[in-house]
Amino acid sequence: MKNALVVVSLVALPLPAFSQVATDDPHAACAAVGYVPRELLEKPVALRDGAGAGRGPGQAHDPVTTASPEAQAFYDQGAAYLHSYVWIEAARAFRQALRVDPKLALAHLGLSRVATALEDKSTARLELEQAEALAADLTPREKRRLALRRVHLDALEELASAPKHAAYKKALDEALAQDMDDVELWLLRGNAEEASAAGRGQRGGASSVAFYERALGVSPGHFAAHHYLVHSHEMIGRIDDALVHGEAYVKLAPAVPHAHHMWAHDLRRVGRTKDAIVEFRKANTLEDAYYAAEGIPAELDWHHQHNLDLLATSHQHQGQMREAEALMRRSFAMPPPYEYSAFNKKEWPGFLLNRGRVAEAREAAQALVASRFAAARSLGHVTLAQAALSTGSLDEARAEAALAEREFEAVDPGPWAARNALRPYLDLVKGSLQLRREPQAGRALLEDVGRRLRALPGPDAWMQALFVLESIARTAREASDWELAERMARQMLEHDRAYAGGHYALGLVAAERGDAAATQEAFATAARLWAEADGDLPELRRVFRGVASR
Repeated sequence: MKNALVVVSLVALPLPAFSQVATDDPHAACAAVGYVPRELLEKPVALRDGAGAGRGPGQAHDPVTTASPEAQAFYDQGAAYLHSYVWIEAARAFRQALRVDPKLALAHLGLSRVATALEDKSTARLELEQAEALAADLTPREKRRLALRRVHLDALEELASAPKHAAYKKALDEALAQDMDDVELWLLRGNAEEASAAGRGQRGGASSVAFYERALGVSPGHFAAHHYLVHSHEMIGRIDDALVHGEAYVKLAPAVPHAHHMWAHDLRRVGRTKDAIVEFRKANTLEDAYYAAEGIPAELDWHHQHNLDLLATSHQHQGQMREAEALMRRSFAMPPPYEYSAFNKKEWPGFLLNRGRVAEAREAAQALVASRFAAARSLGHVTLAQAALSTGSLDEARAEAALAEREFEAVDPGPWAARNALRPYLDLVKGSLQLRREPQAGRALLEDVGRRLRALPGPDAWMQALFVLESIARTAREASDWELAERMARQMLEHDRAYAGGHYALGLVAAERGDAAATQEAFATAARLWAEADGDLPELRRVFRGVASR
């Protein structure tokens, strides 16, 4: 009998540990693989429903050499969790399969992939070696899988090596020539189409889509193919297609928080923010229940902070600032496990600046400046510079901008790091300073920041770009640059016509120019879109005054 599944989705980017800890090596402090304690990865687990594993339509089933149906079921469960980036539960399932059948070589291969996801290179190699030691009785297909994994690990050792990445893709193609009906190979081949051998389905493009579609041809409705297709279609801007695959993914893996989260990504993009909030909340409820049931510290789960951030910004989008604030406070208080999640702490100080709460923004910024991660420290100085600008303290803003640049130089330049994502925020401060001294240069830089952020693929960047455009519009109004303020307002509307804040910003420009008709039209639209906003939202009160004056 399978237990009801309540799982956490630990989506891994690069995973050096974060947080204010006493040792420079948190791994040594907690006997961890990556940043997760070993005892969690080895804890016994039951068979579960709702993760996408099984013999039914769309479920993950990868036949392996074992005489035990139970071991096969646990192996399938581990493979399904791998496809949803649920690293802890994948490890537990593979370990459980090995308890049932210690000779199940492919379970060690699965553990090797988990170790890679958790940035434990030595364990990734060791688990592969253990799989190879059990290879004598494997089928030729399984032996090819082991050989592929060795080529993959070699490529992972040198991510900048195009020849090694090409060699991995070539090895996958050769394996596919032997096993054209192996859906796992088609999924791996789609992953390999990403920019480096580290691709795991999150950053695919049009070429990845072709392989995932082929996986659906081999295994109709396979949930993992739908998952990867959501990411790939998001990356190339095909949101309607992403939405279809997201709905399929959540139906096939309803107990996986990441499935609800992925569908919510794209519900926001098509103006269905209220529906997105429902799905983000389902993910959050599943995660909270999992922590309580399994004794998992929430701070070990990158996905939890990420989901809270997107849920919070969805409420912010709707003008529900009290709920947004509560969620952002909760997220900001969680010590993130690695540098990119430290960079994502920007939501809370950005929200405070947006609300004009400068003293609180400074306090949040100081917490970031004290971080052990350079990206967080740089972001903290960016926030302090923005706070200084909002009070007219230009010398202080310049000093903080210089400190932000200094910390930026220490940020890891790796392919999954925060460096590229951080650069526009430094330029945002630089452009805001220039706007006061060299208006033409400042205006050009700020518009370029807006273009760069809008061009970034993915739903997270999409919402972040919207709020940065809003902050540029506010900066332009503070500098009395109403031409720039209008351009930013119009860019906000091009980006998302369902956002009341864009209409409100355009209404402010019209009011400054004395265009009563345009003001009232913009404010009336904002009022309609803020229909479920907080009743005491200051912008809404301003809108009502403008509409009432008609």
